[in-house]
Amino acid sequence: MDIFTKCQNFTRARQAVEEGWYPYFLPIESGPGSKVMVHGREMIMIGSNNYMGLTGHPKVIEASVEATRKYGTGCTGSRFLNGTLDIHLELEQRLARFVDKEAALCFSTGFQTNQGAISALVGKDDIVFVDRENHASIVDGYRLSFGKVVKYRHNDFDDLERALKLYENVDAGKMVITDGVFSMEGTIAHLPEIVKLAERYGAKIYVDDAHALGVLGKHGKGSGEYWGMADRIDLVMGTFSKSFASLGGFIAGDPLVIDYIKHHARSLIFSASMPPSAVAAVLASLDIIESEPERVEKLWRNTRMMKEGFDSLGFNTGESNTPIIPIVIGTDEDCFTFWKMLFDAGIFANPAISPAVPPGQAIIRTSYMATHTENELSYVLDVFKKIGKRSGVI
Repeated sequence: MDIFTKCQNFTRARQAVEEGWYPYFLPIESGPGSKVMVHGREMIMIGSNNYMGLTGHPKVIEASVEATRKYGTGCTGSRFLNGTLDIHLELEQRLARFVDKEAALCFSTGFQTNQGAISALVGKDDIVFVDRENHASIVDGYRLSFGKVVKYRHNDFDDLERALKLYENVDAGKMVITDGVFSMEGTIAHLPEIVKLAERYGAKIYVDDAHALGVLGKHGKGSGEYWGMADRIDLVMGTFSKSFASLGGFIAGDPLVIDYIKHHARSLIFSASMPPSAVAAVLASLDIIESEPERVEKLWRNTRMMKEGFDSLGFNTGESNTPIIPIVIGTDEDCFTFWKMLFDAGIFANPAISPAVPPGQAIIRTSYMATHTENELSYVLDVFKKIGKRSGVI
């Protein structure tokens, strides 16, 4: 068989494009604020992870521009060789302090952070215990490792204890890996239970806080601040493509552990480093988040407005308790139809189908920013109400 036969037989996406309801890879013609331009038309954006709304902030833009003027457009090499700038080190020091750790290490993307850190740490004699709903980058990280992978049912701590107890007497390095906020359903991992069990059975704790930084905790410092358990999380991972208005990722923890990852993570060693503009944007975003805690408060006011609004209209929002609010639709076809009606009404949201969510539980994934206005959000609720009734979803 020709290796490209599968490509020729994959017709679903092309068919959707021809029929006018393909919802992916849509070109946005403006910056990713609360409103965007698509096909020359202004739309309200409720599909972005720009939780703090900083991508268009003048201070972030100016910092990025100034860094480009000083350092150029790229580093032309990996961090391991010629790709480390003084601002990379400054950012790592700032990030470590922000999440209450001693050291941090930046990668070029969040995906590479999980992929590199997990595959570097988990050896053939180690065991990782992972939530079944963890992000794909975590999955790829442990797939690339040589360790044993034990999955536990999503947010099921009886099942986690069953898994940990099964290997209680096995002489191996052990680590529990979980998302801090689960990116499709918008739920928060219950760290007190995870910490209690991990400590009882001698396992380290790795938390992916990609969707928690800037969101959870009084100052947006993530899961550790939210639960008051920063000192009991061994490794904190975060990304810059959400609240930090940029691109990249980091891992933070004990200096010796970070040093080991620095010298063993293939996705760090063999990738070009974060460009200066991206590093400067994160530094500026950190300045704003630390000096303007009211942004976190505004984000949560918007979140409560939308969660209460959707629930009162009769939509199924699952167990969401964060700015990520999924609207459960059902079949893939119904989900795409609902998305198209939203799009035609000037609302940009994201349809998510299997394998991102369980089969038959397709969702419209919505997410909110500190910079959404009340008028914008009221319009969104009004449109959802009309389409929900017309489609029979409510």
